[in-house]
Amino acid sequence: MACQAVLFDMDGTVLDTLDDLTNAVNASLRHFSLPPVSRETVRQSLGNGAKYLIEHCVPEGVSEEDRDRILTWYKPWYDAHCRIETRPYPGILPMMERLKAKGLRLAIISNKPDPAVQELAAAFFPGLLETAVGERASVRRKPSPDAVLTAAAEMGVSVSDCVYVGDSEVDIQTARNAGMDCLSVCWGFRDPDQLAEAGAAHPVYTPEELEERILNL
Repeated sequence: MACQAVLFDMDGTVLDTLDDLTNAVNASLRHFSLPPVSRETVRQSLGNGAKYLIEHCVPEGVSEEDRDRILTWYKPWYDAHCRIETRPYPGILPMMERLKAKGLRLAIISNKPDPAVQELAAAFFPGLLETAVGERASVRRKPSPDAVLTAAAEMGVSVSDCVYVGDSEVDIQTARNAGMDCLSVCWGFRDPDQLAEAGAAHPVYTPEELEERILNL
């Protein structure tokens, strides 16, 4: 088997975090007397980290200073409420268990701050992961390859022995920047046509199809 390790994006790939993220964004906007945004607005603003998310959810005309205040308020509120509605997508856990049983090594990558990544990884994927990597002082946000390269290094595997699995154009670019193969799932935060426009070479539609693709790499 050529593939030894699978690096999964978190939000929109293995965890459906959209409702908790939407609630956190709108709690932050309400706190600063700003109008709420739709679930779809949040969905389309995900993938580039919390700063990008807030910048694309506040109304036009809000100053950079105020956006920074909203972001500062948002981060601890989300950290404290990140497990209310969040769940693994159907079929994800059994798929990951089967991959691990076949000897594949699993990791999670995210643009979330690292403390939230560690909490969610421990809560939803106990015993399945070798490592989980979020944004840290030494790990730049995707599409920088820092997180995937850090995960590969922590597992002691080469990039050529890994595949990256994500749900967005950011994930496709991250894999390219790391020199890693990428599989793009179509159940997450981007529609299949958006993934195609971003150059998705290997779209997959179900966890079962994803498992088959990985095992045949």
